[in-house]
Amino acid sequence: MPVGSAAPAGLVDLRIVGDRVAEVAPSLNRLPGEDELDAAGRWLIPGLWDQHTHLGQWSRQGTRLDLAGTTSRAEALARVRAGLGAPGEVLVGGGFRPSAWAEPPSTSALDEASGARPVVLVSGDAHSGWLNAAALRRFGLAPRDGLLREAEWFDLLPAVLAAEDAQVGPSAYATAMRSAAARGVVGIVDYEFEPGFVRWPARYRQVGVGLRVRTSTYPVDLDQAIAAGLKTGDVIDGEPLLTMGALKIISDGSLNTQTAHCRQPYADGGHGVQNVPGPELARLLGRADQAGLRVALHAIGDAAVQIALDAFAATGAGGSIEHAQLAGPEQVAELARLGLVASVQPAHLLDDRGVTEVIWDEQRAGRSFPLRELAQAGVELALGSDAPVAPLDPWLAMAAGVHRGEPGDAPWHPEHALTPAQVLASSTDGRGTPSAGAPADLVLLDADPLADGDSATIAQRLRSMPVAATIVAGQVVHQAW
Repeated sequence: MPVGSAAPAGLVDLRIVGDRVAEVAPSLNRLPGEDELDAAGRWLIPGLWDQHTHLGQWSRQGTRLDLAGTTSRAEALARVRAGLGAPGEVLVGGGFRPSAWAEPPSTSALDEASGARPVVLVSGDAHSGWLNAAALRRFGLAPRDGLLREAEWFDLLPAVLAAEDAQVGPSAYATAMRSAAARGVVGIVDYEFEPGFVRWPARYRQVGVGLRVRTSTYPVDLDQAIAAGLKTGDVIDGEPLLTMGALKIISDGSLNTQTAHCRQPYADGGHGVQNVPGPELARLLGRADQAGLRVALHAIGDAAVQIALDAFAATGAGGSIEHAQLAGPEQVAELARLGLVASVQPAHLLDDRGVTEVIWDEQRAGRSFPLRELAQAGVELALGSDAPVAPLDPWLAMAAGVHRGEPGDAPWHPEHALTPAQVLASSTDGRGTPSAGAPADLVLLDADPLADGDSATIAQRLRSMPVAATIVAGQVVHQAW
């Protein structure tokens, strides 16, 4: 299939044979029996990836009660009262960020608003859950009057997701993946709280949207993944676009829950939470490495980043630091020395900016999201969303990486900003300019993603980037004309 596009050197044609780019030349003749997609001089880029999602939760955003933007407990509870008429046994909501609320979330307050129906509310950073008494009983938990945080919450989350699955069919996944394709996404890395290598084969066939999916395992299912003989990169169950990814480990908490493990204390004197101690991290990394699995290691606070780096250095395992939100200069250098990927989510800073300045001191706030330093040190960057924490939209992530602020805002610590070329290169799963032999994962754009301008202008252009077509393994999965 010849595809015509614009490149820096002028107009070119591409020929796709099967799932690969076969030829790239200034002009190619259409061969008998070939289909042709006339790109009419549009810009061609490699297909985009979101390198960190929780796809099940993102897919359910349209059915969950939306608590994003609530500025007080009272406002959140008012939305709960208004949402009780939604169908389903369990009412699940998400998006609340209580760090700046005058009154903390409490079970008793939620009980007054919700009554006898089980209600589970997922925090905006997904590191805590707010349950009423009926939900605590429904999921077999002891009474309490506050949030479930970190390990206790993550242990419960699979059961909550299963309850949602019973209420929401596979069409939610299909809608989410079609929307991603319309933004130029060809591949998604899924870190949902489930044995994805078990759940995804049947789901992939049900969903029927031909994007690449790289699934994962958590430590609880590591033995099962190893017993199945799955290594990172392996095709799963004969589905060529469905492959095995990494062992995902959540080593510390998050900023908004004030559980990110930091060297300096929070205002209450605590240092956050280290969910997985260093010796256990090293054991897990060693097992994964021996089994041929890379490791995606969540570490946000600088103390957690150091423990993670020590575990990688001790075992020689390969993989990524997920988030690396508060990595110091010496840790950036160590990331580069170890050849680790920094899997980062620039759009998080749009939500975390105000909270960071309240919870962390100015020194820590000033070195948050050190994206430019990572790039300058030679660390490979991989951009993602952590959806549903931020929208599954690579253009939003790129815009935040360039401008570090919402439209109309002055950029937050612009010394850490990336260039348009850097954010685009960090969004394509390591693939450069399409060339002969490359996978036919391609995107056609109606505007130049590398056009000049100040950071605000570039960010606005990226946020509204018109995607004309998305091609995965040689198949058109989205076309806007």
